[in-house]
Amino acid sequence: MRIKRSRSDYFIDGLILLVMLMVLVITLYPFLNSLAISLNDSKDSVKGGITIWPRVFTWNNYVLIFNNERIPRAYLISIARTVIGTILGLLFTGSLAFGLAHTNLVGRKIYTIICLIPMYFGGGIIPTFLLIKSMGLLNNFWVYIIPGVVGLWNMILMRTYFQTIPDGLEESAVIDGASYLRIFFQIIIPISAPIIATIALYIGVAQWNSWFDAAMYITKDSLKPMQTILMNVISEARYAEQLAQSGITDVGNMLKGQNTNVRSITMATMVVTVLPILMIYPFLQRYFIKGIMVGSLKG
Repeated sequence: MRIKRSRSDYFIDGLILLVMLMVLVITLYPFLNSLAISLNDSKDSVKGGITIWPRVFTWNNYVLIFNNERIPRAYLISIARTVIGTILGLLFTGSLAFGLAHTNLVGRKIYTIICLIPMYFGGGIIPTFLLIKSMGLLNNFWVYIIPGVVGLWNMILMRTYFQTIPDGLEESAVIDGASYLRIFFQIIIPISAPIIATIALYIGVAQWNSWFDAAMYITKDSLKPMQTILMNVISEARYAEQLAQSGITDVGNMLKGQNTNVRSITMATMVVTVLPILMIYPFLQRYFIKGIMVGSLKG
């Protein structure tokens, strides 16, 4: 039976559609505007008025960035720290969560309290720096991985999800002689795709966007990730623009002879930084939403 719709129903549907379109435009406009500026000629960008389409299309801003010999190496460092950091983070965080998910674990409450303390209290920048130095991690690639290999908030989310898995699965595996290590890798991990994808996205985004650890503990350009190098690129572009406005023609090696301004370089670096995550997120979205819902309902 077809239900007859009134004018008020059509009005409400139209209002909802209008609100959704407004939210879509407000959400996408900053990204489209940044992309347009990054693809626009630098001299023309100074005039302003660019919306979501470049007036004078050019690749010069991106060519300027990738002509810097530090960028490809920095990309490799960022990719390496993201992949290795995500894999080890999932392994160690998941192992801790799996253990704490068992109510019969001896000392479970003590372990939980020990995990909660660092979530509320930190040692501070100077003690942390001294600790990193004493561990020999200064100017070491593993400074990106070891300090954050266990995420306590991520552990709580994973523990909550593991607690929703029926005990019968583990009990039957124990009866068949399976060890806890085998249960974790062959039973728990395969059926925990939603929370695994969620935590992987959390860790991966944090590793990819991180720059503070490199600024604090790394002085070698060969070990700096992309975000740190791109910040240097923006600083050099800003410095060159200030020199140009002062009438000084010597703008340094990197930007010498280039038509650029700091806004164009900033937008181009932002697009370069955000694009990899935007390409990965759609493949994890369905798992991400399911994992978050489980954590919100059971937490």
